[in-house]
Amino acid sequence: MNRFTRRTNKSRLAIVAISTLLLTTLSVSAANSKVQSLPLSAERIGTQLQSYQAQGAGPFTAAAGQKLWLQDMDGRSCASCHTAKVTDMGMHQNTRKPIDPMAPSITADRLTDSAKIEKWFTRNCNWTFKRDCTPQEKGDALLWLSLQ
Repeated sequence: MNRFTRRTNKSRLAIVAISTLLLTTLSVSAANSKVQSLPLSAERIGTQLQSYQAQGAGPFTAAAGQKLWLQDMDGRSCASCHTAKVTDMGMHQNTRKPIDPMAPSITADRLTDSAKIEKWFTRNCNWTFKRDCTPQEKGDALLWLSLQ
């Protein structure tokens, strides 16, 4: 193993250790213990879920998030553009532009930026449901997506 490889591995271990420390220091209620086991971008997702909890939401469930994802509202749902199987490519219904898979296990930068998460919830909830999504709905959907 050369010096560069050792240094890279040490950096990776340090990032994992810091991520683990940050995740374990999040004060998440027992009802939301699933938050502590999120697979990708766990600190960011946990922080985002805590933000929704501060707004009175919770506990969050992946089942409710999936139900919201598939909920039809006048012929529209999240799955209309993003597909029901979030590991697949989607396509915007109006512009026909391709949309990368929503699953963070496939698209690495998914669910990594709180501002983007809020921007897209605002835009897509208004387009799909003709209203803002509640913090509860956002938390449920975010939890479900994070597990994909």
